[in-house]
Amino acid sequence: MFVESLGCRASQADGAAIEASLEARGYVAVGDAGLADLVVLNTCTVTQAADVDARRILRGWHRDHPAAEILVTGCYAQRAPEELAEIEGVRWVVGNSHKTEIAELVTTSREDYHGQVLVSDFGHDSAFLASPVDDVREGRTRPNLKVQDGCSNRCSFCIIPSVRGPSRSAPLENVLEQMRDLAARYAEVVLSGINLGRWGRDLPGGLRFVDLLRAILRETPVGRLRISSVEPMDWSGELFDLVAQEPRIARHVHLPLQSGSDAVLKRMFRKYRTRHYASRLEIARRIMPDAAIGADVMTGFPGETDAEFEETVRFLKERPFTYLHVFTYSERPGTRAAREGMSVPMATRRERTRRLRELSDQKNYDFRRGMIGRALPAVTLEQRGMALTSNFLKVEMSAAREPNQLVDLEIGSATAAGLRERSLLPII
Repeated sequence: MFVESLGCRASQADGAAIEASLEARGYVAVGDAGLADLVVLNTCTVTQAADVDARRILRGWHRDHPAAEILVTGCYAQRAPEELAEIEGVRWVVGNSHKTEIAELVTTSREDYHGQVLVSDFGHDSAFLASPVDDVREGRTRPNLKVQDGCSNRCSFCIIPSVRGPSRSAPLENVLEQMRDLAARYAEVVLSGINLGRWGRDLPGGLRFVDLLRAILRETPVGRLRISSVEPMDWSGELFDLVAQEPRIARHVHLPLQSGSDAVLKRMFRKYRTRHYASRLEIARRIMPDAAIGADVMTGFPGETDAEFEETVRFLKERPFTYLHVFTYSERPGTRAAREGMSVPMATRRERTRRLRELSDQKNYDFRRGMIGRALPAVTLEQRGMALTSNFLKVEMSAAREPNQLVDLEIGSATAAGLRERSLLPII
C-alpha cells in the first residue's frame, strides 16, 4: 500500500497514522504508488488549488495503475465526498469523521462497487479521532505527533471547523506514551495540531498547552521538541518563558497573522488586532534574539483595498519576521467570506502575493546573514548533507553525517536558500 498526504502537519500526522494502522492489518508500505495494490490519498481542502491537486493525483493514479484500489480521505473527503466518489477508479471515500476505521474498512469491505462513501457530521462529538502514530515511513526524520484536532473558532474564510469538527485534545497519557516511543528513535519530534494552543481546554483538570510541554520534557527523553503553529493569543507569558529557557525546545515561534490591517482582521473574525499581535512579537524577539519568527499571511481577502494591503506591507516590514507563509485567498463554499462576495480580482491577489513573498525572501536572507560565524544547534536530515537548525534554517554541511542526529554547526556563509557550514578542511 501507498499513502500520500496533502496539506498541513496535522494531515501529515494523520497519514502516518493511517499507514501504521494498515501495516498492523498486514499491509506493507511501498515508496511508489505504482507498486501498491492499495493507494490512499489523505486530502486537504483549505484552498481551491488543494482540491485541484487532489483530483489530478487521483485521476493520474487510476490512469497509470488501473488495478490499484483507491481510497480517499481527509478534509476534501469530509467536505465534498460525492464529488470525489464520482472520479473514476475511486473505491472508497472516507471522511475525517471515520478515518480511524480505514484499516478495518479496507480489510473487511469487499463489495464490488464504485464510490463507497463513509462520512458523517461531527456534530458535538468531543472524541479525539486521530489514530495513534506508531511509526513513520522508513528514512523519514522529524516525525509529526498530532496532539490536537479540530477548531472551535469561526474565522470567516476558513472551512476547517466544518471538516475537522470542534477542538479536541489527545489525552495527556496517550501523548506521553507516543512521545516516549518516538523520542527513543528520533532526535527531533514536531508537535502539531489544527489549533495547537488550545490543547487541554476540553480535558478535565484545567490543563493548558504549556502543561503538556512541561510533562513531555519531564517524562520523556525527547532530544528536541519543535512546536508548530500556535495562535497569537495562545502565546502566553508562561509559554514564551518556557520556550526561551528550555534548550530542548526549538527556538521557533510561528504565529498566524493573516492580515496587518485591523479592518481586515475584523472582517475575518480574527480574535486579535495588530497591537495585540505586535506585543507578542516584541516579547518573542526580546527574550529570544535568534529565534525564527514566522507568520501565515493571506492576500486578496474579500474587500481588501489597496490601502488595507499597504497597511499589511508596512506592518510586516516593521516587524522582526524571519519568514512568511503567504497564501492567496481562495473562496471556500460554505464560508461566510465566500457568501458575502466583494471579490478581489485574481490578478490583484497574485500581485500582492508576489510582493509579500519577495519581502519574505529579503527578511529571511537578512536573518541568515546574521547567523554567519555562529554555532547553531541542528538536526541532520534524511536529505544527504543537510541539517535543520533549531531556529528553522537549512544548512549544507561540510561533511556527510548520519541523519537523525543532533549536532552543533559553525556557520560559514549564507547561500541563496539557506546556510553553509564552515569547512573544516585546510585551505591549500
